Amino acid sequence: MDVTAERKVEQWGIFEATFAMPESGSGSPFVDVSLGATFRYKNREISVDGFYDGEGVFRIRFMPDEIGAWSYVTHSNQDTLNDRVGRLECVAASEGNHGPVRVANTYHFQYADGTPYRQVGTTCYAWNHQGDEMEEQTLASLGGSPFNKIRMCVFPKHYSYSKNEPEYHAFEGSVEEGWDFTRFNPPYFQHLETRIGQLRDLGIEADLILFHPYDRWGYQSMDAETDDRYLKYIVARLAAYRNVWWSFANEYDLMKSKTMADWDRFFRIVQEHDPVQHLRSNHNCREFYDHGKPWVTHASIQSSHLSKVDEWRGLYRKPVVIDECCYEGDIHQDWGNITAQEMVHRFWEGSCRGGYVGHGETYNHPEDILWWSRGGVLHGQSPERIDFLRGILESAPGGGLTPLRLVGTCAGVPGEYYLAYFGFRQPVEKRFTLPDDASYRIEVIDTWEMTIDQLDGTYSGKVEVPLPGKPYTAIRITKMK
Repeated sequence: MDVTAERKVEQWGIFEATFAMPESGSGSPFVDVSLGATFRYKNREISVDGFYDGEGVFRIRFMPDEIGAWSYVTHSNQDTLNDRVGRLECVAASEGNHGPVRVANTYHFQYADGTPYRQVGTTCYAWNHQGDEMEEQTLASLGGSPFNKIRMCVFPKHYSYSKNEPEYHAFEGSVEEGWDFTRFNPPYFQHLETRIGQLRDLGIEADLILFHPYDRWGYQSMDAETDDRYLKYIVARLAAYRNVWWSFANEYDLMKSKTMADWDRFFRIVQEHDPVQHLRSNHNCREFYDHGKPWVTHASIQSSHLSKVDEWRGLYRKPVVIDECCYEGDIHQDWGNITAQEMVHRFWEGSCRGGYVGHGETYNHPEDILWWSRGGVLHGQSPERIDFLRGILESAPGGGLTPLRLVGTCAGVPGEYYLAYFGFRQPVEKRFTLPDDASYRIEVIDTWEMTIDQLDGTYSGKVEVPLPGKPYTAIRITKMK
């Protein structure tokens, strides 16, 4: 038994303890050596799994969530790793560190410190498999974008516009000779961690896609034992990062080698081994995974039918995120050639039905560098208008918008705030009834031109609101103090 020096770690930061690999004879460090720790704060105990990080080093990572003194003791099937004792002091979170995102108020999200989180996501599947130059370019683009979540794959992707060979691979071996699925390749995961940490520092959630069907390396057809070992390993490595979400698949229903029992097992493994309990969901192609299952925290949906968002809210009673609603672009596939106006329209409709929407971009490029697949630079017209919407959503009161039957497609806080959107319709006037016992300010919003014009006077009871007679108009109604 030994006691390490006490170390200070900020709340929702990462504490890491390292240990030397036992002497030879202990077997494979990935398969035969078990390592974990129990962290204690007052009367709480939290169990954490350790992992082998190559070059003779084991690590245990932990995200403290309470300010104060913590202690830990290790557990291992190796004497030299067992009963190692240490301490840490958790101090106040630094500016911008709000902790991991949680579900709040049934249908919405907030950070662990109570700050509301309005999901405005994008998809960039294989950006972290493109080499340092392009990956840094993608990070720079994200830093100037409105997006606070990115969908990205742990494994590389083989599909149209994404056929480059990655620099790193997840297992030891080679494309030519095959992989040793009992031995992870630590540099692969170290690189992934670097990118997740950079996203965290930009204030962006990393929605990690754990499996997908677009593969030429054999990752989608690993056997059950390898699948389970991979899930435990990646949770041990990444759960201490506060900006991680677990997306179990991109288009899970296209992975014919996996059964529904497999997907349920994957969820339970991650749920049981993740001490932070990061958000968990599963993305579909044609058939939804049952988002009503207890281990699912929110619905991750691929659909262009934004009019159903409030229906899905009622069905699942969880946050609804339309993570894929087609892509702004001009490629020949129909899912990748909607206009910027249509992308913005879908964001507004989904938001005004009480849900959240994800962006994507697929403009043709001479070197097949499409944002959706490989990252790089954003070319479309929707991001700045999505940023405009994000500002409106973040200025709204309460912890999220509730669908309301007032006028148009509407959500808000009853009696306090209404955000109504008229989509393709182009009314010149709208009539509706507000509460009689309060006065309201009404603003007309041009969602494309990004203008907000306040109408003269205040309103209550039965009102007639003049409108510009053009599509993509919204109105914001706010109770006067």
